[in-house]
Amino acid sequence: MLFSATRKKLLADLLFVMGICKLNDLSKLMSDGQRLLGLDVGKKTIGIAISDCSLTIASPLSIIWRTTFTKDTNELIEFIERDSIGGLIVGWPLNMNGKSGPSCDMIRDFSHALLKLRDIPLTFQDERLSTKAVERTMIEANLSRKKRRKNLDSAAACWILQSAIDRLKYEMTGS
Repeated sequence: MLFSATRKKLLADLLFVMGICKLNDLSKLMSDGQRLLGLDVGKKTIGIAISDCSLTIASPLSIIWRTTFTKDTNELIEFIERDSIGGLIVGWPLNMNGKSGPSCDMIRDFSHALLKLRDIPLTFQDERLSTKAVERTMIEANLSRKKRRKNLDSAAACWILQSAIDRLKYEMTGS
């Protein structure tokens, strides 16, 4: 029993040192005026969204076409430094039954590797159905397939980030 409790504490300390934290803790680790960056990490692209300084609204920002880990993370770090980013919200691709699978393993590995390069608070946000919800909205707005393809990943990152912002506001105020 003592080993189990000690192991859990060590794992919790390890997660904190590596920058992975709960959403409420992430906002406490940020300085005033810093923004959040939302990431929808896929095999081919990384959709990027950004919050305003008051952490109220998310907006689509850009897409990184994946090439190498070094190039991808260098581009992310440029966004972090340029836009005064104080924390990352990374889409967590749970299976529909709520369990994590190989996609979550890929996101976890990517996040840990990124945190080795840049020490920044990071939390995961459930992203189930984010792409479908965004795509449905784009179809209803009569966007062409070409425009949907061009904007889908950054819009999905925006959906993920806005979900986290709304959850943070609810947890802090109860409304």
